[in-house]
Amino acid sequence: MRRVLKVSLASALVAAAASVMVLPTAASAQYPQGQQGRPGQSPGQQQQEDGSTSDRPRPPRIAPLRRSAAAGPCPYVKVLYDAARYVELTGDRVTMANVGFTGEIEGLVSDCAYQSDQPITVHTRVQFNLGRGPQAQGDGRTYRYWIAVTERNRAVLAKEYFDLPVNFDGATTATVTQDQTIVIPRAEATTSGDHFEVLVGFDVTPAMAEFNRNGNRFRANAGTGAAQPPAQ
Repeated sequence: MRRVLKVSLASALVAAAASVMVLPTAASAQYPQGQQGRPGQSPGQQQQEDGSTSDRPRPPRIAPLRRSAAAGPCPYVKVLYDAARYVELTGDRVTMANVGFTGEIEGLVSDCAYQSDQPITVHTRVQFNLGRGPQAQGDGRTYRYWIAVTERNRAVLAKEYFDLPVNFDGATTATVTQDQTIVIPRAEATTSGDHFEVLVGFDVTPAMAEFNRNGNRFRANAGTGAAQPPAQ
């Protein structure tokens, strides 16, 4: 479904843009984390250049985008630090035993295309690592994230939210990759891509943002070892 983000006239005049459009361009791919190695490797093992394996897990690699032609620099595309992680906590203590659903933006790649006075088309690919902790209820969760276009280091011109439904299928972690396309019209051919910035982040509560801002974090599989039944 195509959805258009409208920018106010005042912002458009400042940023030399008339509107910003975010278009979904690819279906998400979901798979349990840790099952992406080569055949014969156990989950979490990675093959080294000398043929040996290491138990140190590596983040899943995100596929690059096809390169496009651009007449100038592309907009800056990055993850907002305060919204890069999603951690649900129950109770009044920050412990693994109190962790519910979690998420982390693990990878982000982008490319852009524009010529003459054409709009700037920005292609993004975002990889999410998602987890189900001891306090998570159910096998599925619909996360929410957003993409915002700003005049670089200044005003937000447009912001759109996207739902990210995830079914863990009994696993404790999953990885989802989504592609989005952002179209940024320009009022003049002299307005280059680096006049804009594209930000990505989870839809987090103020408490989650503060948790992230303080440098706290739980991995996507946080607390999964703590969900053991008590000894009889």
